[in-house]
Amino acid sequence: MKKVITYGTFDLLHHGHVNLLQRARALGDHLTVALSTDEFNALKGKRCFHDYGDRRSVLSAIRYVDEVIPEVSWEQKVEDVQRLGIDVFVIGDDWTGKFDFLKPLCEVVYLPRTPGISTTQIKEELKG
Repeated sequence: MKKVITYGTFDLLHHGHVNLLQRARALGDHLTVALSTDEFNALKGKRCFHDYGDRRSVLSAIRYVDEVIPEVSWEQKVEDVQRLGIDVFVIGDDWTGKFDFLKPLCEVVYLPRTPGISTTQIKEELKG
């Protein structure tokens, strides 16, 4: 079985998120999503509209997602890849090059973002 993992906050879930999850799942047989906890988001300076439990519930309901685990630190990626036997690490191409340190452990894929949609854009439009 080919295992894939991706990471993110997945707040204000939109079709760009679903598109990423669909394309990530297509790269293997099992997709794990490491979902940033509220505490980790606070450390990153992010404020979410939905709390971790709600975001986890929504992600778990998406057919492309096989498992959701908490992301609690930047450093856990190496441990997750090794512990879960991950074959492919997937992340949006806005992170290109940032996770190349995982290449000795697994394939690293930077997927293009869906044009015209982002959580940041949604938040800005709601302010307007």
